[in-house]
Amino acid sequence: MRAAAAVLATLVVFWIVGLLAFATRVDRSTPAADPPVADGVVALTGASDARISSAMLLLEKGKARRMLVSGVNPEASRADMRGVAKADHRIYDCCVDLGYQATDTVGNARETAHWARAYDYRTLILVTSDFHMPRALLELKGALPEGQIIPYPIRTTELDARHWWRSHEGVRRMVLEYSKYMVILVRQTIFRPHADPADDAPSGAPA
Repeated sequence: MRAAAAVLATLVVFWIVGLLAFATRVDRSTPAADPPVADGVVALTGASDARISSAMLLLEKGKARRMLVSGVNPEASRADMRGVAKADHRIYDCCVDLGYQATDTVGNARETAHWARAYDYRTLILVTSDFHMPRALLELKGALPEGQIIPYPIRTTELDARHWWRSHEGVRRMVLEYSKYMVILVRQTIFRPHADPADDAPSGAPA
């Protein structure tokens, strides 16, 4: 019993240390550094429209040739998404693809990998929320191992990443995200999944 208790206590300590390291990583990730020029920029949809508008701004600045918005609500039209992106009409019409297939982070990674391979893109700027970035990076690197992924995290205004333990919502969100991250890390370490080449292409991407 003592040995089992000692093992459990050690695991708890490692989990807590990992959680603190994860929260520190999130806190230090923003503001994002100016990214190098890449082939494409990808915005993952979520609670904040800042992900999409920030990715659009990078596209307009010439940081990428095309943009993918992954995980778009099936009820949202291209016109709706242009408003969300606050996009220049000309650039939006020529260079933005919408992905309607993804419903979670795993789907985002597969949809993005399919899009990148369709255009033969090797470098991608990934835009998502700060706390979501570590998990999104893991999933995308697993789905697109040959690609170079440049993170561009967006600060979550509703989450104080530096003092996350001071609120119930901060604790809930950080612990949940860290737990999901660890599950994916273990899964990829053991199984090393690969992207499904049969995934549907986003709207506007070549088949």
